[in-house]
Amino acid sequence: GKIVDAYPLDSNLRVGPGRHTLPVVTHFQFPEDHGSFANATERCFGIGKCRRLEGGTMCPSFRATREEKDTTRGRARLLFEMLSGEVIEDGWRSEAVKESLDLCLACKGCKGDCPVSVDVATYKAEFLSHYYEGRLRPRSAYALGLIGLWARLGAHAPKLVNFALDEPAIARGLKALAGVAQARELPQLAGESFRAWFARRGESKGERAVLLWPDTFNNYFHPSVARAAVEVLEWAGYRVVLPRGPVCCGRPLYDYGMLDRAKRQLRSSMRALAPALEAGLPVIGLEPSCLAVFRDELPNLFPRDPRARKLAEQSLLLSELFDRDGVRFPALKRRAIVHGHCHHRAVMGLEAEERVLDRLGLSAEILDSGCCGMAGSFGYERPRYEVSMKIGEEVLLPKVRATPVDDLVIANGFSCRAQIEGATARRPLHLAEVLHLAIHHGPDGPPGARPERLYVDEHPRLSRRQAAAWLVGCAALAVAGAWYGRRRR
Repeated sequence: GKIVDAYPLDSNLRVGPGRHTLPVVTHFQFPEDHGSFANATERCFGIGKCRRLEGGTMCPSFRATREEKDTTRGRARLLFEMLSGEVIEDGWRSEAVKESLDLCLACKGCKGDCPVSVDVATYKAEFLSHYYEGRLRPRSAYALGLIGLWARLGAHAPKLVNFALDEPAIARGLKALAGVAQARELPQLAGESFRAWFARRGESKGERAVLLWPDTFNNYFHPSVARAAVEVLEWAGYRVVLPRGPVCCGRPLYDYGMLDRAKRQLRSSMRALAPALEAGLPVIGLEPSCLAVFRDELPNLFPRDPRARKLAEQSLLLSELFDRDGVRFPALKRRAIVHGHCHHRAVMGLEAEERVLDRLGLSAEILDSGCCGMAGSFGYERPRYEVSMKIGEEVLLPKVRATPVDDLVIANGFSCRAQIEGATARRPLHLAEVLHLAIHHGPDGPPGARPERLYVDEHPRLSRRQAAAWLVGCAALAVAGAWYGRRRR
């Protein structure tokens, strides 16, 4: 044998008995990590599954850049060092940590794929909330993070808004102002919101009541999805109700660390939903990322609030409701490819979706396509556009282009559909629209190519002449108001 002067057993440990972390107060409560952000960052022990280059979702930014700092492991390690305060000494203001998190898509692929469920999306939201405290955020944060507010305001004059978004010179200026890539098409407002349509059509009828969550995307931009969902639910015997007043889960706010505002919106939503929650009504979500807020972020922000627990327990996707209640629909004997939203995979899982599609008789291929690359606002931002497209082109977009035109392309996420529609000749269908097809068009579905043509939303716009008249009218009102104000003095 050999005699060596070995290090003591308790030296050079990653986490030793003398380790201390910086005391921090966080928005998220991390109930699964004993209430500690530091404990959450210690989940990662370096297995490196986030460095794989195919299969699953984790980690799309690493697959695009091949840089260790863009892995789940690299990001968790930097946050670990930040909270240790030795190597990284500037805490929440650390530029090294921010740089590492910049290309995180907040897709939650790590939460679903990592063996120890490292959740960098949550860590990023927490970090950015402190990094920007007392500072202005990038322009895109206010343009895209507050999309719920802008959509609600724009819904009062959708034709005017769509004119501005569609007119090349104006659209270029708006994109530059908002920090949006010029190659992206900004989503246009529907002529009539889902809520307005629902109020106009009269009371829903059915034996079992469910509350349908009117998320920003399916309310203002793609109401055909929500309208199809109402008709499908009523066909299945459910009575659909909506929450009173405007509501929003605040999903885009997390991308920019706007957690104070996100918490206010969640408290408002819990108040609006209180009667339905007390009555035991299922809360049905159509947008997977919005429902994931109720199942994931909400109990992490309010772990001791019984309303948060109720909402998390009673929130269901459309597929989860039909799978739980054993609802069977008329057969639809078509081929389809299915792209699962990242939050859907990571938080809720695709099992219920697969069972509903299987009972429908669809020959459905569930794609192992990872993240679409859009990831909410990520793919709209000018600095991230190229990475977004590179991620989409790995699997998803080539697969959609290769799909025959009479096959269905199914994607429930708004951002997933926007990425596919912007880069291919197809408009994906939501599950609600697929079930609507089965009910109204029989086993063969509608004849002809591109079955999605039946679910095109109208996005009306003013003509140039109408827009000019509108501007002249506004100018005249402004002049008249100024003249009247001067006379009053």
